[in-house]
Amino acid sequence: MRNSITITPGPVPGLLGDIAAMHGRYYAREWGFPTYFEAKVAREMGDYLLRYDPARDLVESVLEEGRILGSVTMDGSDPDAAPGQGHLRWFILDDSLAGQGLGKRLLGDAVGFARNAGFSSIYLTTFRGLEPAGTLYARVGFRVVSELAGETWGRAVVEQRLELDL
Repeated sequence: MRNSITITPGPVPGLLGDIAAMHGRYYAREWGFPTYFEAKVAREMGDYLLRYDPARDLVESVLEEGRILGSVTMDGSDPDAAPGQGHLRWFILDDSLAGQGLGKRLLGDAVGFARNAGFSSIYLTTFRGLEPAGTLYARVGFRVVSELAGETWGRAVVEQRLELDL
């Protein structure tokens, strides 16, 4: 890991805009998703930050010299989650950080938070073909519980729901 990289807990200024933009750029470049995807990320993350409760929710930002280069969140107050279930969301890292173990650390922090908060399980939604995130999810024990082919994002993908029992 580069010496100037820090992982900062809690919401930080610029988090919403930077993480929505990172998602928008990555998914447009790699998957052809329209700006609707970025707007959805921004809207949902904004809702999350407005109801953020540090006893039930975790957000960690990866920073380098004040620039946000990644994040992970555990949404324990998601109104759509089952009781006792956390929702892993907005897990992304800048391409320049690949292979440094930061993804593994962020995912481990999120799962550890969920365990310590007393959640019974964690779920996330993704789609088939996203590697290396899929490898990280499998290594910690997430399993695919459902798949659905669709074109929600302007192109055909197989959306997946993954769950991890704690």
